[in-house]
Amino acid sequence: MKILYFDCSSGISGNMILGSLLEIVGDENYLLDELKKLKLDGYKIEISKKVKNGITGTFVDVILEHDNKEHHNHRNLEDINKIIDESLIDYKDKELAKRIFLRVAKAEAKVHNKPINDVHFHEVGAIDSIIDICGTAILINKINPDRIISSIVNDGYGFIECKHGIISVPVPATSEIFKDAKVKFRQINIDTELVTPTGAACIAELATEFTTLPAMIIDKIGWGAGSKDLKIPNILKVYYGEAENQNQEFVVMETNIDDCTGEILGYTSEKLFQNGALDVFYTPIFMKKNRPAYCLTVACRYADMIKLQNIIFKETTTIGIRYRFESRTELGREFIEANTEYGKLKLKKVVNGKEIYYYPEYESMKELAIKNDIPLKNILMSRYGDKENKITVEK
Repeated sequence: MKILYFDCSSGISGNMILGSLLEIVGDENYLLDELKKLKLDGYKIEISKKVKNGITGTFVDVILEHDNKEHHNHRNLEDINKIIDESLIDYKDKELAKRIFLRVAKAEAKVHNKPINDVHFHEVGAIDSIIDICGTAILINKINPDRIISSIVNDGYGFIECKHGIISVPVPATSEIFKDAKVKFRQINIDTELVTPTGAACIAELATEFTTLPAMIIDKIGWGAGSKDLKIPNILKVYYGEAENQNQEFVVMETNIDDCTGEILGYTSEKLFQNGALDVFYTPIFMKKNRPAYCLTVACRYADMIKLQNIIFKETTTIGIRYRFESRTELGREFIEANTEYGKLKLKKVVNGKEIYYYPEYESMKELAIKNDIPLKNILMSRYGDKENKITVEK
């Protein structure tokens, strides 16, 4: 099992995440080429090395053109989602980036007591945050770990100045993000902000657990430098390595519903997936008085249980949810690309001991079918790979 572990003992921010993940990926041009697909202008990216308390890390600086600074600070969530949806980055990068932005949007809306789309964000609306969050999504999906874990997140104390005036640390948006995601964090004796809302939203979305470094064989370590000079190293350290496959405990929630429309159930399913559900499905059943109904089943991590329960209660007509704890074993997997006669196809490579299985990704097949104006089954039945590695899709 491939593990990505974030050591947030010195906090976390967008550019620190990019710097550390770039060192793990080891290809600056990959990130820069992918970010061009956002079709944004008015900025440039400088990647350099910085030394913090004797430790060298990668520093990623998004530099805005002077004429664009104010213009880019007034986007709302709808504007940002439009930029992401109309870009040419991979659909998985789009979905992850939008989930991270949604966390910041909800927090800012709560702090300012406004509907999400009525809030014009300062940090989240700025072009550098769009680059930070989309870049994080791009690099995470490039690394494609089986599991992401974080240390307890350390933030500082005191006050900082922002566009609304002087506010306390942790800043309100960061506090709301961590509250909603049940992130374990604490203050340490550093008189400044160590965690930005962008960094908070990223780690809240990515990490499934906040604990000490698990037993693992380290393959790479990424060091992401921050912009501040402190009495501690302003560095985010990220480990990437291999841990033994373990049974993972998770929660299964179920509820029977006989008075809810198909539209509402479908919408609820989408919201559950967007908020961290591992699996969501409906089973046709008969309830009392022989009423046709559905049993909604949701599998999730324990940390997401309360949040997903609230979505079910809010969106459906149920008034009770039962749950149980189960274990599962996951096979190691990674996403690869293979050449086909119709274009490049994304595959899931699954490892089971000495056996390897290849499964095509539906969205990638769909994209090729539409592009070539052919039935989806033609993609499914094609041979793909290169001359040295021909792979046939299982029929």
